[in-house]
Amino acid sequence: MVHYQKYASERTRFQRLINDLDRSTGKYREEVHLKTAIMSFINAVIKYGAGEENLEFRMHLRYEFLMLGLQPVIDKMRELENATLDRHLNFFEMVRNEDERALGKRFETIHIDAKSANSMFDIIKKKIAHSSAYPSFLSILQHLLLLPKSGRSIHHWSLIDQLIQQIVLQHDDGGNPDIAPLDINFKDVIEKVTNQDRIQSQMEKEKEQACDELRSELTRKDREMESKEQARISFPIEISTLEEAMSALHDMQEKSEKQRAELDDAKAQNEQLQASMNSFRELIQNGKIDKDSMSEAEELLKKMASATIPTTSGTSSGGSMSGGAPPPPPPPPPGMPGAPPPPPPMMGGGGPPPPPPPGMMGPAKQRKNLPKPSNPLKSFNWSKIADMQLQGTLWMDIDETKTIKLLDFADFDKNFSAYQKKGSDESDDGYGSFKQQKPKELSVIDGRRSQNCNILLSKLKLTNEEICKAVLTMDTAESIPKDMIEQLLKYLPTPEEATLLNEHQGEVSNMARADRFMYDLSRIAHYHQRLNCLYYKKKFQERMSDAKPKVEAVLKACREIQTSQKLKKLLEIVLVLGNYMNKGARGNAAGFRISSLNKIIDTKSSVSRNVTMLHYLLEMVERKFPDVFKLDEEVSSVPAAARVNLGELEKELGVLRVGLKELETELNYQRNRTSTDKGDKFVSVMGDFKTVSSISFNKLSDLLDEAKQRYNKVCKLFGEDPDKVSLEQFFQIFDIFIHSFGEAKMDNINFRKKKEEEEKRARMEADRLARDKLRKQSRKAKAGKNGEGEFDDLVSALRNGEVFGDDMVKMNLKKGRKISQQNNRKNGDDRERMGRVVTAQPGRTVAM
Repeated sequence: MVHYQKYASERTRFQRLINDLDRSTGKYREEVHLKTAIMSFINAVIKYGAGEENLEFRMHLRYEFLMLGLQPVIDKMRELENATLDRHLNFFEMVRNEDERALGKRFETIHIDAKSANSMFDIIKKKIAHSSAYPSFLSILQHLLLLPKSGRSIHHWSLIDQLIQQIVLQHDDGGNPDIAPLDINFKDVIEKVTNQDRIQSQMEKEKEQACDELRSELTRKDREMESKEQARISFPIEISTLEEAMSALHDMQEKSEKQRAELDDAKAQNEQLQASMNSFRELIQNGKIDKDSMSEAEELLKKMASATIPTTSGTSSGGSMSGGAPPPPPPPPPGMPGAPPPPPPMMGGGGPPPPPPPGMMGPAKQRKNLPKPSNPLKSFNWSKIADMQLQGTLWMDIDETKTIKLLDFADFDKNFSAYQKKGSDESDDGYGSFKQQKPKELSVIDGRRSQNCNILLSKLKLTNEEICKAVLTMDTAESIPKDMIEQLLKYLPTPEEATLLNEHQGEVSNMARADRFMYDLSRIAHYHQRLNCLYYKKKFQERMSDAKPKVEAVLKACREIQTSQKLKKLLEIVLVLGNYMNKGARGNAAGFRISSLNKIIDTKSSVSRNVTMLHYLLEMVERKFPDVFKLDEEVSSVPAAARVNLGELEKELGVLRVGLKELETELNYQRNRTSTDKGDKFVSVMGDFKTVSSISFNKLSDLLDEAKQRYNKVCKLFGEDPDKVSLEQFFQIFDIFIHSFGEAKMDNINFRKKKEEEEKRARMEADRLARDKLRKQSRKAKAGKNGEGEFDDLVSALRNGEVFGDDMVKMNLKKGRKISQQNNRKNGDDRERMGRVVTAQPGRTVAM
């Protein structure tokens, strides 16, 4: 047909066949025979030969016939109603339907509309939308858009059509069932592309492998850098720790020298007393005891009673013994009359002094006379300190005389009257977020435990040799983070597991990863104790850094509260006001519990329920005691101390103390070993650490003891019992009060601002009302003179917005230009319409 196409100069092959099918000769029999022969040829070409087993070839030829207009011709030939011809037509349709169904199955659909470009595009897009071919499909469409629109564009489309046909039909061996327009073996071309893909895939795998190696190397380098950085950071800390150690050693040396000097003095004094005692014995034995000797003996006994010998376990600076009573005098020799009775204990020795008589509980503090309130006052719910508990507290030093003279009790009576203010008490006064099978391995460890251990080792990214080396050298290279050591402690081999692993030591190469790790680790002597010591070493500085600021905060807060004159003055003011409010049994107090401070805010004003006694107190303090107004600045360490839990802090130090004891025990064991492993640095590394850490810990422990002693003093200073009030509770009372103190400050400021704004608005309203009144008076006066122009004034007021007040004026300013233009256009018409008499007011008329 191709040769005939060239011979007949046809545009496409099969063109003559379609033309003959469509042509009518006028002779029915000849026409039917011709059309039957042509359809028989078409069916044979499509169904048999190359297309017998090749769906693509059948579809290719059928599309070619249909593009030449075969379908309308078939519909036309059915009008001939010839059975033979109809069988060929039906065969064509049957094969077509079978092929279309087979093609539809490839795309998981029932029918493909080959006549619709949109339908075929959607099917192709659905097929490759989520595959690696989609970018190429998109690129084809993008480049098809760039084909020229004129000239030889039809030839470009024809070439693309022929290329795609040849790609679809060409066999794997390069043969073509149809005429190939181009001498190209697409199999070779595809093979080259495939080889390029394989090469590219292999290169990607190699690059990925290289990247993994680089990542591993980078991780190792990061660990090295972290260890160096940690060493750099810890270097100043070590220097500071060494300085603290030297300072502690210096203090210990001074203390030891002082104790030695005290001991020498006591020994010398003891020798003198012993000599005097010997001479006294001689006097007794010789019977030479007269009045002078008796007085001398009494003096000697007094010296013995006051003499003290410090012990090496540590004495106080005063050198007093812990026993209290002096040693008794020596017994008289046998046969001698009884010696004179020993003198009463002196100089703090002996028993306590006799209790005072009933009712005599030490000096009582004098009460100050307070003026009588003008009316009953609200009650201040405080807790009084009994007079017997006042001795040694700051309340004994407070003199309220000057404060009483400065206070305005009349104003206080008004604000805290027991009688409630009538009317609305709720007024607002401003106070108020693919799978590979693993080789068979030997595993004696529990499966779940082994799996978790493997996960840990994969995160650690270290070999067993590197881990064991770190354990032996106590990780001087800082290759294992402390959190990983904490996890490793959970997966150390138990004695039973270590025994099982040792039974299979001949099969080490077949052990699973977790089993091999535990086996290698169990070969190290005292591996469990080593890791515990290593974890303690890594966590020591962190724990010290966490505990030390807490102790220092308590010390600083105690010092601030103890020395704060502002706080003392504030307590004095509260004491005066409390006694003034609580006239009678609840009043007449010389002091109150500090917990009462947080009850000040619970006392509401009788003028406004939004005002409390604390707001009033701050307003008064700001005017008359401006220094006290800055109390929160003077006790700035209290909030940090209020967050300290003394029990938890002592527990943390207890953990450090136990760790030091365990470290010392392990050091003794390692020092007494007859043989050590290669590369073992436990004794050298942990020995130095033990020395430095012990000094730092002892210093922190002494600091904590000092903080507790200072807290006891401060607690007693405020009349509180440190056994009943914990450190946390004590400072929380002050923390809550200081917080309320600051909030009340802001409330007063906001209230003052709000009051100023209200006064400003009131003045503006009064001014506006005054202007309106003057304006009305001016109009009345004008109307009274001539009785005319009132309507004009009304229109003018409506135009400029004066009749609506200042708000209308503001709105007119925004729309002034528009309103002005409209008024100008209407002005002439309005004047013409207003040439009549209108009623301006009842009973009056104005002529226009």
